[in-house]
Amino acid sequence: MSSANCKAITKSGEKCKLKANSSGYCNIHAPKKIAEYEAKQHLPEMFAVEVSAKTFSQRRGLKLISEIIQIDSMNDELRNSLWNVLSAKLFSEYSNSIYKGVITYSGKLIDVFIEYIWVKYFKYLLDNLPASSRASVKWLLNYFQKCQWYEVYDFLEITINYFKSPKLVKEINSILERELAGYRFVGGVFIDITNEQEIEMLEQAVDDKNFPAVSTHLKRSLALMSDKENPDYRNSIKESISAVESLAKAITGKPKATLADALKVLDVSHNLHPALKNSFLILYGYTSDEGGIRHAMLTEPDLTIADAKFFLLSCTSFINYLKSKI
Repeated sequence: MSSANCKAITKSGEKCKLKANSSGYCNIHAPKKIAEYEAKQHLPEMFAVEVSAKTFSQRRGLKLISEIIQIDSMNDELRNSLWNVLSAKLFSEYSNSIYKGVITYSGKLIDVFIEYIWVKYFKYLLDNLPASSRASVKWLLNYFQKCQWYEVYDFLEITINYFKSPKLVKEINSILERELAGYRFVGGVFIDITNEQEIEMLEQAVDDKNFPAVSTHLKRSLALMSDKENPDYRNSIKESISAVESLAKAITGKPKATLADALKVLDVSHNLHPALKNSFLILYGYTSDEGGIRHAMLTEPDLTIADAKFFLLSCTSFINYLKSKI
């Protein structure tokens, strides 16, 4: 037996201190011993690997677009994350039964804010305001969890405008972006960044079974863009472009066809307006030539969800237009 210590790393992150045998490991950590132990557990081979952080529907891009991009609903993840920002910035001190000192945010008293929204937003009788600030915060949390999705935005709007904190705006918008909400706080109000027409356009293209390759690329683009833990905007853009190319190949019957080739075919059969044709070619050229995004992406470190969404919607618009012509 070797006098060296086992080369395994324990669960605590430290090197094993037991003596190694001829395999380089101790009797506990020897690969053969571990394999024998796992075999005794009668676990199916399919469960021998670590479970993926993504669900099957996320990996396959099978969720409805309207469930991914939230414009007329709000899932628990988004609602809870928004409250957590308010809790951390405004209400955390009230989580204890006893707190000391005057609590402020952005130079304004939290207690005065609570009274303000009780009277100005909810329009309740001041006499019915809970006796303690801690009880008031609990009431607000209960309201925030149960109110309609659009009332959450109403509440956030009056809160942000009361404190006028750029940092609060940044953090709220960061949550909205991460959770793929269809709104952002700009200029004192929440504005639409995604509308129902865009959602309908995406669903129309993704659900089209006549062009399965196109659908696959778009689903993959959406899945890469909407991965909350590790979004891949670069490859999302590539998938959007590939969806257009896939349709071009279907239109022309040529395996190496580009959008330009497809537009030539459509120009002959449908007499496309020159300005429309050229605008498509210019935009698509930006994505495909050597000076365009496809090559710049390799060195561009700051691609955002806005970039990925622009190309997803632009390419989807191309696709739906081209399909309408055939």
